[in-house]
Amino acid sequence: MFRIIPERCTGCGNCRTIQCSEPCSSCGACQLACPSGALIPGEQDETLCTVTVNGVRVRARGTVKNALEAAGFRVSSLPDEGDLFAPCGSGGCWACSVSVNGRPAQACITPPQGGMVIETMDEPALRYVSKFGPHTAGGVGTPHHEKTGLAVEVVCFAHGCNLRCPQCQKSQAAFTGGLNLLDPEETANLLLGVESVYRTGTVTFSGGECTLNRAWLIKSIEEVRKRDGSLNIHVDTNGTILTRDYIDELVLAGMRRIGIDLKGLRPETFMRITGMEDRKTSEAYLENSWDAIRYIATGHREVFLGVGVPYNSKLISVDEIRGMAALIGSISRKIQVTVLDYRSEFRCMDIERPSVKEMLHVKGVMEDEGLEVVLAQTEHGFMGP
Repeated sequence: MFRIIPERCTGCGNCRTIQCSEPCSSCGACQLACPSGALIPGEQDETLCTVTVNGVRVRARGTVKNALEAAGFRVSSLPDEGDLFAPCGSGGCWACSVSVNGRPAQACITPPQGGMVIETMDEPALRYVSKFGPHTAGGVGTPHHEKTGLAVEVVCFAHGCNLRCPQCQKSQAAFTGGLNLLDPEETANLLLGVESVYRTGTVTFSGGECTLNRAWLIKSIEEVRKRDGSLNIHVDTNGTILTRDYIDELVLAGMRRIGIDLKGLRPETFMRITGMEDRKTSEAYLENSWDAIRYIATGHREVFLGVGVPYNSKLISVDEIRGMAALIGSISRKIQVTVLDYRSEFRCMDIERPSVKEMLHVKGVMEDEGLEVVLAQTEHGFMGP
């Protein structure tokens, strides 16, 4: 169990939904969630215990993920590499789940115990999900003419994220486990229940990063579509693990809108914005997000595509924004692009929110590159196109 350093605590509340074990597994989930360094791991049992992984006995400590590695399994933050996809580190997404003594458990945070029987399994359609409710601003995948200031869609936030953005505005979902573990049927029930009150015509899957658990997302979309075929289904994502076959599956399931945040043009910028430290993974994530936009814009024209581009002069230059606009324009000048005003949040408290004037200047730069639909998110709301 984690310990709290009271003098560092800012009262953000992220610690309330950390999935923690006793004894401490030193998984790091508490440190991931806390913006101020107020949480530290408790005392870890250093004793090696014997567990069985797919019939092979190994000795391990720490987490079940460590036991899998001891058994020769390769754990990766990319879904198509290695034997186990473990992207979030908080236990929120359940993508790394294995069977532990006959029940699903998250490999990234669960401590091994003597005699434990671990078996690999297909990704379970389970996810921690919270904050079902109306959204007045919509996301970057919401058509601009619908941003009326009223409830424009009903949204849910899936916990867990594969990025480590220090200025994350949704850290309570991105870096924590959660309290509500839902299957696709339960997720659809809650979304449709809220939508029946607000009658928005659109339901949105956001996060955190909602795409991390593919089985849960696909089946949740299918459940919504099965019960109400008239609704727009919107996926809000960083696009970093979207492959072309994943996109095809999302569209087949019923997705009709998608918003993808592009966090830079160069790997160095991507790493600065996302807090990622591994360059190889960062390059793969960045290429995936750009390729997802190319593929949707050209191969799935029936899907409404919106692109989010972050701006803060401390994180990305206007020249790089110009380069991003040129590249987006080479794909299609008609893609709706929203420039997002990145500001102080979570661990990044030393940057100022860009002024309205600054945001309109960046908007103009993108329009000068030929983009036809550009919005600017500002402290006074969305401006444009």
